[in-house]
Amino acid sequence: MAGPVICFGQQPCGFFPKRFLVAKFRTAKRLQSEIGGEIVFFYHDADHDPRETKTTLRDKRYGDAGHFNFEFENKVQRKYSPLYLKRVMKDWQFKAGKQLREYVGPGLLEAFVKNEAGTVADFCLEMYRAMGLLDGVRVVRSGDKEFRRAACEIEEFFADVPHEGEIVRARWMDGVLKLHEGGESYVTLPGAINGASVGGNFAKEQISPTRDSRLKWMQSVVGCTHYVAGLGEQAYLNKGDAPEITYVVRETIERSDEAYAEREA
Repeated sequence: MAGPVICFGQQPCGFFPKRFLVAKFRTAKRLQSEIGGEIVFFYHDADHDPRETKTTLRDKRYGDAGHFNFEFENKVQRKYSPLYLKRVMKDWQFKAGKQLREYVGPGLLEAFVKNEAGTVADFCLEMYRAMGLLDGVRVVRSGDKEFRRAACEIEEFFADVPHEGEIVRARWMDGVLKLHEGGESYVTLPGAINGASVGGNFAKEQISPTRDSRLKWMQSVVGCTHYVAGLGEQAYLNKGDAPEITYVVRETIERSDEAYAEREA
């Protein structure tokens, strides 16, 4: 019989990860030390929200908060392209690198400056790797075409489709594709895009889940036995979609929404 599969999920959440993500890594590794098995990080790089990668760091000398985020080539890419397709601007990386010397140690600063990843999701993942967070962890990505092909069918989803020269992540709602402008405002896209009809005949490679369908979709591929999550995530997970999972509350950590900028041992 296969051993335990300990999983946790997160969008790219800053080029230095938010501290609550580090708490998930630590909880998973502690649980692994107790029960064995493997750790899987479900990296939800299909998310498109640019606010997810906001990175808050503390000045090393004065403790003041500094806020950083990626810059983007255009509004459509910034607001609607999935994180695995948002492109890293090298002039941003150069400017941010000069500012970061006041916030992080030389080792992590060097890793940031030398990071050659071309997309936001890849850039964040390479920083997590440089910090030692991914040691002994298997990463699966929601933007990966092979993962999508293997995943189950879902009724609530986003589709990656072309729009104004970019690939955008549009919500399938009421038989049409929509981009969320904020509040109750949406932009409706044409129904026939990239071979997808108004009936929703999308290729599986285009599909990623909504918040409510994510657990079922992920579990159909990962098949985890344990899932680590904070209390907020535990509250909205549709646990009935995966009753076979043991749900584990992540350990607490101070200033959970701020970035973690240290190397893990």
